[in-house]
Amino acid sequence: MEIDQHYRALSVDTLSQRLGDVEAVVRRVGEEPASWNIREVGDGNLNLVFIVSGDAGSVVVKQALPYVRMVGESWPLPVYRAHFEYYALVRQAKRAPGIAPEVYYFDKPQALFVMEYLHPHTILRRKLINGERVARLGETIGKFCARTAFRGSELSLSSPEKKADVGLFSGNVAIPAITESLVFTDPYYGAEMNHHTPELSPVVDELRRNARLKARVQRLLMKFTANTETMLHGDLHSGSIMATDTDVRVIDPEFSQYGPMAFDLGMAVANFLMAYFSQPAHRQEGELDEYQAWILDVVDACFSHFDAEFRHLWQTERTGILFPKSLFEEQGNSADDACDALLEEIRLDALAYCGIEMHRRVLSLAHNADFEEIEDTALRAKLEARNVLMGQTLIMEPEAYSDLTALADLARAYNQQEVL
Repeated sequence: MEIDQHYRALSVDTLSQRLGDVEAVVRRVGEEPASWNIREVGDGNLNLVFIVSGDAGSVVVKQALPYVRMVGESWPLPVYRAHFEYYALVRQAKRAPGIAPEVYYFDKPQALFVMEYLHPHTILRRKLINGERVARLGETIGKFCARTAFRGSELSLSSPEKKADVGLFSGNVAIPAITESLVFTDPYYGAEMNHHTPELSPVVDELRRNARLKARVQRLLMKFTANTETMLHGDLHSGSIMATDTDVRVIDPEFSQYGPMAFDLGMAVANFLMAYFSQPAHRQEGELDEYQAWILDVVDACFSHFDAEFRHLWQTERTGILFPKSLFEEQGNSADDACDALLEEIRLDALAYCGIEMHRRVLSLAHNADFEEIEDTALRAKLEARNVLMGQTLIMEPEAYSDLTALADLARAYNQQEVL
């Protein structure tokens, strides 16, 4: 793994010296680097993250480490992943304006970039655990997924531009390999770094004996590895979303690659469903039903606004080589049926990817705080089991739940099921 000879990991003590002469930083923080207030806030799995504040304002500094932070140096990881996160942020800002944070400065050899400090935004996962609501959450995420999916594809891009971008992101080898193993493979056998709640073992054992399920997941992995439909966020979970009560922003596209249009939508919905199933451990009885109903409304809005925004872009921005107007409108034909068929395919795949994400977040390496913070392991296992079984149903029978009413009914049914 090659690292630039000048690369040095940042620290609270060295950051002001390293960035104190960068005009884009000084202008936004303050002209006296020695007086900057610097806090390390990186609590994620991979990177160093700092909030830097001064008399002019605040910024976020993010730097890739040459290993997986949550594991340590025994799991090396190329720092070039920061390059692709930067490329993804720039493209997301263009394709879904106002949702991704603005990038102010990028230092490729140091694998770091400086970006907008989102304040008073907080991590969405914490808001969901705390029972807080966010206006237009599902609408924003649905539109974000639709805009990035459509505008990153050859429905919109020229063929040379799209192929050049696929070529660029194909250099991001290590990160997709993590997704391919941790998401699609490790949950379904006893991988070394897996862990799960002990009381969940009967459900896990049965899941891993299900050959049809594993074959279906591997078929979806084939589609994921071979399909370059659009640029993905690649890790769109509730920890990669920041929000106030009225504003929603998407961060951390370090797992970005080109892949299936349905993937980001499925990942996001899975995390909302996991928040839904975890709620009995976080809410009082009088609050529970209403808050869980709100989460299901968020899921509905994700799909419905994805659909509506995608159809709008289909009518107004279909300028690429796919489904060209020369084959349809210009010959007096409607392309609406083609759009309907594509959206149905996306929804079915999104539901299946959703089910896989629901599995990996309780069976693989990186778990969700929604479940992990439940101290009563018997209760945690019961709620995780409902989540796992619904995930299995969505993987095996997505066509039965492409209707949003049926999907909500399925969630409510598993929410009442005593499985352990």
